[in-house]
Amino acid sequence: MILLITPFVRGRECAAAVQQATGETTEIADSLRQAASLLRVKEYSAVVVDQYMLEADPDAGDLALQHAGAAIPVFVNLAISGCDRVVREIQSALRRHEKEAAVARTVAKQMLHNELKGAVTALLLSCELALEVPNLPQEAQAKMRAVHDVALELRLRLETAA
Repeated sequence: MILLITPFVRGRECAAAVQQATGETTEIADSLRQAASLLRVKEYSAVVVDQYMLEADPDAGDLALQHAGAAIPVFVNLAISGCDRVVREIQSALRRHEKEAAVARTVAKQMLHNELKGAVTALLLSCELALEVPNLPQEAQAKMRAVHDVALELRLRLETAA
């Protein structure tokens, strides 16, 4: 869902064009206060702000954008930009955001993978050292070998997932 913040009548036309081009429901807020209220209760993929609104009331603009959450802020000037240009700006911002999110997911996945590999290595080493303890009861050895085997299986899965 996309939120377009503008007091201009032309905003409705742009909202319809944005909705048609992106396939996302597009809502309009006539004021920054109304936008802040909507942003508190709904999640949006993008928040499109008419620069006129920010210039007229920068404090209210900051307040509204604080509630934007993960929504991409897109700033446009509806006084000089046609709906086609606004649509292109929004589509570009959404594509850029998707690419950034994909990169972030890849980095997070790699970091988790590396952390798990380190933890599994430490677990295997601890198991091997524990199994070398003299006079370790048979029952404790059996349980330690079971833990060792599970850690080996986990390491194998991590290696094939990489």
